[in-house]
Amino acid sequence: MKRSDDSEREKRRKRRRLLQELGDQRIPFLSPSDPGFQQLWESSYTGLALRPSGALPDSLHERVQQALCTLRRRGCLLRDLVRVRERDVLTAVSRALLGQPGHTYRYLDTRLFAIPWHADDQTQAQAQTQAEAEAATAENGNKIKTKTALPSTAAEGCCDPDVRAACRALWELNRFFCQDVEKEQEALRHRKDCRKDKSHVTRGGPDKGTDEQGEGTSEGTSEGMCVTREGTTEGREGEEEEEQLEEDEEEEEDKETEIEMKEDELTKEEGELDTGQGCSHTTNITPSSSSSPPPPTPTPPPPPPPPPQAQCAPLQAGPVPFNITLLNYMDPSSMSQLKEEPYYGMGKMAVGWHHDENLVPLSPVAVYNFSCPSEKVQESEPAGAGDAGKDTHSGGSGESSAEAPGTSSEAGDAGDAGDSGDPSDPGEGDSGTAAEREAKAQASRAEVDSGEDKQVSWRVGLKVAWDIHTPGLALPLQSGDCYYMTDDLNRTHQHCVLAGDTARFSSTHRVAQCSTGTLDYIQRRCAEALHNLKVDPDTGTRTLHSLLPSTLEHCEEIHNEVEFEWLRQYWFQGRRYARFCSWWSQPMEQLEKDWRQMEAMTHLLLGVVEDESTAQEQRGEMADTLLNALTDRQQHRQTWRDRCQSSLAQTLPPEEAPVDRPYWGPDDPDMPLPFDLADIISRVESLLWRM
Repeated sequence: MKRSDDSEREKRRKRRRLLQELGDQRIPFLSPSDPGFQQLWESSYTGLALRPSGALPDSLHERVQQALCTLRRRGCLLRDLVRVRERDVLTAVSRALLGQPGHTYRYLDTRLFAIPWHADDQTQAQAQTQAEAEAATAENGNKIKTKTALPSTAAEGCCDPDVRAACRALWELNRFFCQDVEKEQEALRHRKDCRKDKSHVTRGGPDKGTDEQGEGTSEGTSEGMCVTREGTTEGREGEEEEEQLEEDEEEEEDKETEIEMKEDELTKEEGELDTGQGCSHTTNITPSSSSSPPPPTPTPPPPPPPPPQAQCAPLQAGPVPFNITLLNYMDPSSMSQLKEEPYYGMGKMAVGWHHDENLVPLSPVAVYNFSCPSEKVQESEPAGAGDAGKDTHSGGSGESSAEAPGTSSEAGDAGDAGDSGDPSDPGEGDSGTAAEREAKAQASRAEVDSGEDKQVSWRVGLKVAWDIHTPGLALPLQSGDCYYMTDDLNRTHQHCVLAGDTARFSSTHRVAQCSTGTLDYIQRRCAEALHNLKVDPDTGTRTLHSLLPSTLEHCEEIHNEVEFEWLRQYWFQGRRYARFCSWWSQPMEQLEKDWRQMEAMTHLLLGVVEDESTAQEQRGEMADTLLNALTDRQQHRQTWRDRCQSSLAQTLPPEEAPVDRPYWGPDDPDMPLPFDLADIISRVESLLWRM
């Protein structure tokens, strides 16, 4: 749900506590060349897993990298105009959303509309069915499933062949991740079970094959220690929930002022940078979960009761049903100002600290990293996948070769998704002992640090949320590397993206909340509202089925949701979607037609409220319901008008500039109510005042 004032105050309070304790100090962080890096990863970042580029088939690398460059050249990746603390910000990163047909993803008050995967009909249908089964939500014995209103075949003609082929390649990567992340999560569960068994043995007394402290940190592998399928010795137990920091209520006034100034500065930095790979909110106008269905009457049936405010259930064992991927592109050479990471001194940030939000609880995130010189993006062929894999182990920084929990050392682990065959070059995978690999990685890092002409690699930074005692982690990424955030890592930790010297694409695959963010969902909501509209087949006269306040409130909430969470969100992003994909054009036209019907329903309700013959008590309740809906509608319309006419919006090219739609003049004969509702609101307020 949308962040409430209480949650924002809590977040601000936590930041204040952290700054008070931190003072002017920097929190330490570790990279692969630092002693204790692997131990820190095993103890405090257990949900993080790295797949070096050699773990993926070369053919998949080639298709994915070609697809990313194609989408970039065709103008599909664009900067988003998002909302941060009541002001508009243009993201530094260019983005596009791909996924299941009819899915959307919302972040920072911006809803992105997915370009469909364009998988073949049979496979698409199977994947869709599987995703629906995983995302089905049970509440009060009723299951609500998400599905697309249009069959997959409808997507085949909405894009040109090049864009369709690019989308299909990214769907193949998504299918690979669905299988590979499942394996990683099974391995993580196995490691946790082994830790529990080892801990149980330790509590009963030192075992012959177990370290007396029960930490499992010794160099060698004892009989009682867990070994993963990659042969990695497991480390210490993960740390507990984020610890509470004590608040100093006797702070001197000058120190208080200094902290407030620093807090405001960091808040501003985070607001500008927190436009990252998933700081998302769901709808501003949420459907009511408290409205009750009207009692049965002899009159025509009232609309069905509103659905419960469903949330997708946590994932069960099995292939991970990634339903969207958010593509990101950034070229640091084109950015004049990148903020420094404020807490650890990690370097320039491309994306600030954040959790990926609007996701199914405890669902993983899988990220594909592709970095290349800026000029390569403009070429028809990206750098070969084989070269990317070699750079990981020679010539590049090599930091991603460092052994870590969850790192796949065998290309065979990636052999699914229809791409068979392991790399023939043994150098493509990790070889040797863990100590040898760690030494090789540190030597490679030292070579990079000492060379003046060496390029800085992109890195992902991680930290335990609201914790200044646990060191941070900076993981370098070579082109073709992938990393997974599994278990509860995304909930208990935050991550950022640290800029390298080259341009970078990323494909971030997620299990997005689908209870309120699909086309099928909003179409069902429209049907619920329009069920209360009765049209005489002979005369065409319109009336409302039910005048119960709960029913009227439900219909007006849907009315607002359609206008502000779908129509205006879609047109605020200009005409960008129709330029390269027409999939959403017809559904949005139909949503606008439904919305016009709801405008007519509001007009009918206004007539009933102003009718002197209406029963006084019922009239007052209806007027109050109408006034609340109209007031919210007027405020939101003014906000969207201001956003569309902002100075920042005016800098965008015409095809990307926001469109203030729906909008109509005061004399439009097709619209039953005016765009500006001020006069009507005044009339309803006056009516309530007289009652």
